[in-house]
Amino acid sequence: MVTTAHQREDVFMPLGQRLAANADGVLEDIARTYCVSTLDVVHALPEANRKIVSADRFEVILEAVASWGPILFIVHTPDLVLECEGPLPPGSYGRGYFNLHGASPIGGHIRASRCREIAFVTRPFMGRESRSIQFFNFDGDAMFKIFVRRDENHNLIAEQVARFDTLKAAL
Repeated sequence: MVTTAHQREDVFMPLGQRLAANADGVLEDIARTYCVSTLDVVHALPEANRKIVSADRFEVILEAVASWGPILFIVHTPDLVLECEGPLPPGSYGRGYFNLHGASPIGGHIRASRCREIAFVTRPFMGRESRSIQFFNFDGDAMFKIFVRRDENHNLIAEQVARFDTLKAAL
């Protein structure tokens, strides 16, 4: 990996100062650089870039997002960044999981009881504005992320931005 001088200089800044100067970058990479969890990085973002809500809002948030149309659903592990685009299907609890079932490529079983906090994140990513809802477990790792989609010109879809902002303000 090629590192620019600016990126090397960022490492020597305290995390909060680095994020205040430049909130762009892959959160998991920033976390590894600073030897903290991804949730710690999100907490260190300037307040204008994040709103943290309690995990007890899990079902309410997913229920709201299910009405947004196709979204970008991401699971990011140390070995994989899995991106799936489609509508978030409705879910229900059963057998210890929150189960997503429906006519969508997004489906599966989420252990909602492991959700610690949920973050609404608004920040630049690769030089472009982004909005995401990130679900964090008790280890401080992102369980999954829901991103507002982009149109064919790579601009955020205005209707989803409005729904994101409305949901964020309501919680």
